[in-house]
Amino acid sequence: MLFKFLPRDNRPLAWAQISHQKVRLLVAVGGIAFANILIFMQLGFLSLFRNGATIVPESLNGDLFLLDDSAEYLGSPGFDLKQLYQAAAVDGVSATMPLYICDGNWAYGEYSSFGARLFAFNPTQEVFNIPEVNQQRAHLQRPRSILFDRRSNSSFGPVPDSMGQGSVTALLNNQKAEVVGLFSLGNSFFLGAGNVIMSDASYRRWFGNSAAAQVHVGIITLATDSDLGSVKAGIAASVPGVAVFTQEELIAKELAYHETNPTGPIFTFGAVMGFVVGVVIVYQVLYADINDHLNEYATLKAIGYSNIALLNVVVQEALLLGIIGFVPGYGISLGMYWFLVYLTELELVMRSSITTSVFALTMLMCLFSATIASRKLRSADPADVF
Repeated sequence: MLFKFLPRDNRPLAWAQISHQKVRLLVAVGGIAFANILIFMQLGFLSLFRNGATIVPESLNGDLFLLDDSAEYLGSPGFDLKQLYQAAAVDGVSATMPLYICDGNWAYGEYSSFGARLFAFNPTQEVFNIPEVNQQRAHLQRPRSILFDRRSNSSFGPVPDSMGQGSVTALLNNQKAEVVGLFSLGNSFFLGAGNVIMSDASYRRWFGNSAAAQVHVGIITLATDSDLGSVKAGIAASVPGVAVFTQEELIAKELAYHETNPTGPIFTFGAVMGFVVGVVIVYQVLYADINDHLNEYATLKAIGYSNIALLNVVVQEALLLGIIGFVPGYGISLGMYWFLVYLTELELVMRSSITTSVFALTMLMCLFSATIASRKLRSADPADVF
């Protein structure tokens, strides 16, 4: 049972302890809030990092996917289109679809950028599982027509707003392109500031037949009742020079590659440091409180209270500090998320999983601090009081 000692004003002892010195309480709450903000920001960036790394493979529509066996990530390097034709001859394969991925120079009016990511495919096939793209595939059969990502950075110009007046003309690699529709994919650390989708025919016009002979991702759909493992093994045996992945394996490969990028470990390290900062702050507050009231704790021991009961008080103090400090930390972090979205246009979202994780880490942080600080209670000797 939780230990409660009711002083004269009927406040629980734990709350009476932490609220007795208002300055110390404010310092503790501010420190915990600071640690929470640091953890919130790092986990938010880490979530953005992970989502950006996997958004493309998650958006592809297929059963198996081919990459060049030396490719470390989607789009680099490509493999020969003939190898995709070889895969089409394997038993159990229903259809094969090439996907081209590259970067291109974009300009619209006085706006210009060099971070456009281009995706090209045969518009008669459903390469993406994005409904907006599939509904507008027929528009891409027009020469030099493209779909534009409405979530692209504003540096690409007000293309979505201009689409209300009809199609929009822009420059792609210094050649005219007609924006015939919009879709939503998003910008991230890896996709660049904006995305464009075109047909494979337009891709050939812009980049030449030699570029179209190198496929960056081969997408395979299986015939009904085909065994995924058998077909995968058959392609691996029949088509040398390519690696075969299920969608889950492709997502894992993409994430694993980008996690070797220093950015991911930096965000993780930042979250760990936030946790450590919180532990130190809560420990210092609790240790100072125990030290200031050591005689009182010794008196409680003298009248029969056990070390466990006194530890219970310290744990309650720590959890109360954690809850109180979490509230402003969460509120300030929300504001910082909004401000960074406004500045960078990255899709930094306060997900419920992040909120839950930070709250759990805060409670763990406080419990860990209480456990360390409570060691001071052992020195509270009733004999020293009398």
